[in-house]
Amino acid sequence: MLNRVILIGRLTRDPELRYTPAGVAVTQFTLAVDRPFSSGQGQQREADFIPIVTWRQLAETCANYLRKGRLAAVEGRIQVRNYDNNEGRRVYVTEVIADNVRFLESANSGNREEGAGGGGMSGGNSSGGGNRGGGYGGGRDNQDPFQDDGKPIDISDDDLPF
Repeated sequence: MLNRVILIGRLTRDPELRYTPAGVAVTQFTLAVDRPFSSGQGQQREADFIPIVTWRQLAETCANYLRKGRLAAVEGRIQVRNYDNNEGRRVYVTEVIADNVRFLESANSGNREEGAGGGGMSGGNSSGGGNRGGGYGGGRDNQDPFQDDGKPIDISDDDLPF
């Protein structure tokens, strides 16, 4: 059995960070994901608004770095839960429990996509893991690794892993 989902969309509002009584961080936000379709009048776009939940370190990172309108990729699983509301009616909630969130825009990029992505963070059962620094490696002052694009790269066969 498999329950995996990957979504790319924009946040509809800033993430909401809360803590459980046990002190575990949990963040909720909604991702607007385009749904293109064709009608008799040509190609149109609609959006699905999908609730996302993150836990622990990933929750705190999302609350600190994601904002309304930012483009993000979310990987996780679909969960359906239910509860009885104040009127005694059963309410069903479908949401994505994210274990990996990739920030696809930097804070100062406006709304333009960053090809290889900005930072990202994994959560779930990993032990504090993830890529916090933007994904470009150690202390290289966040230089663009693709700035010399189009020029030949000097790689020997010994450098390739296959």
